[in-house]
Amino acid sequence: MNVVRYEPWGLLRRFHDDVNQLFGESHIGPAGEGDQSSIVTSNWTPAVDIKEEDGRFVLEADIPGVDPKDIEVTMDAGVLTIKGERKHEAQQESNGYKRVERSYGTFYRRFSLPDSADAERISAKGKDGVLEVSIPKLEKVQPRKITVS
Repeated sequence: MNVVRYEPWGLLRRFHDDVNQLFGESHIGPAGEGDQSSIVTSNWTPAVDIKEEDGRFVLEADIPGVDPKDIEVTMDAGVLTIKGERKHEAQQESNGYKRVERSYGTFYRRFSLPDSADAERISAKGKDGVLEVSIPKLEKVQPRKITVS
């Protein structure tokens, strides 16, 4: 027989998380941890992958249906901001049902960058619905040997 720890609030917490997920809200745990990179005024939040390579950080955001010219990427005080808007094209149907699952409206994501990021050389490009932001790393300062005379 296995001993199972009884957590009376666990079921309620899971129900709360399921309801938040159903309505598209990002998960924020009991102590406030979680992904808080989107802002309340966003209508939707694009999925983002962040990876670290030898000489750079790479951020890839899924933003299908948004023209790369309509995406604004800014860097200020160590915070990278991506914002834009996916416009909704009006559709009319005379008979039958209509189902809309894709999100429309503004999006806004912010990311704190490490001190090793080179803010002056950040570049971004969009292709096939994916925004790629390349954040080069600063070159490490090599220790210098000083001769004592």
